[in-house]
Amino acid sequence: MDVHARLARLINRIPRPGRRRRSNAVRDGVEIAARVGYGARGFVYLSAGLIILLSSADLVEGAVGTRGAMAWLGLQPLGRAWLLLLGLGLTAFVAWRLMQSIMDADNEGRSWQGMNTRISQGFSGLGYAFLAISAFALLIHTPADPVTEEARTGTEQAARVLSLPFGNWLLIGIGLCILGVGVANIVRAWREDFTQYLSCSVDLCRRVAPLARIGYMARGLAWLPLSALVIAAGLHAEPSEVTGFGGALDALDRQVAGPWLLGAAALGFIAFGAFSFIEARFRRIRPPRELVSG
Repeated sequence: MDVHARLARLINRIPRPGRRRRSNAVRDGVEIAARVGYGARGFVYLSAGLIILLSSADLVEGAVGTRGAMAWLGLQPLGRAWLLLLGLGLTAFVAWRLMQSIMDADNEGRSWQGMNTRISQGFSGLGYAFLAISAFALLIHTPADPVTEEARTGTEQAARVLSLPFGNWLLIGIGLCILGVGVANIVRAWREDFTQYLSCSVDLCRRVAPLARIGYMARGLAWLPLSALVIAAGLHAEPSEVTGFGGALDALDRQVAGPWLLGAAALGFIAFGAFSFIEARFRRIRPPRELVSG
């Protein structure tokens, strides 16, 4: 048995052209999917940032979040083509996030920090899965008014939660989770080295790193008004206080210096979208070993 086992190991070490071609095909496929996914994410955030910027200048009515931005794109010429491409691109990004989280594509390991990163990637994948589903759903029905539709959807979802046993506490918990996501993004903006996964020159990495910091900071701050609305809705048992991400930004716009704050959030979203395009081009993509060697 020992001789047979050694022979089997020796045979498996013999290069096989078919296996090598299959491994290369898997590697290329994973890399293309990941890069397309980063590009799709960048396009969504860039679109949302531009709409928010126009809203802060009163050139369009009402700010929108990422889903609202896709709905707005769906109303433009070739809108369904945009939605289909974004849905496919975001699906590819979800697949890459799952490879990072479950199969440890980035070799984060099982340390506390590594597992924390992988769990964050898993939750990120879940969020983008909902966004991809929204893109495909918008292919079937694109609302004529994305701002009003987003607010209506937020209120209906809050009402469903409040109708459940201990619904007000559940809604408060959801608000606290949203708050946690915002704070996590802010902390990440300060602490993370966003260039460690990039394969570009030191000079270029130094130039693009601020885009990531500004983008994550803006994403984090943008979640805070929504978390406040959701928590308030739970405390008051009033679902109409939840109006969606765009509604939260509009509430921010109504405050002192609101247009300036909204403009800053818009520029942050644009920066995050731009950095996603940088990642689409320069990020190191390591396919999971299980896929390449399988």
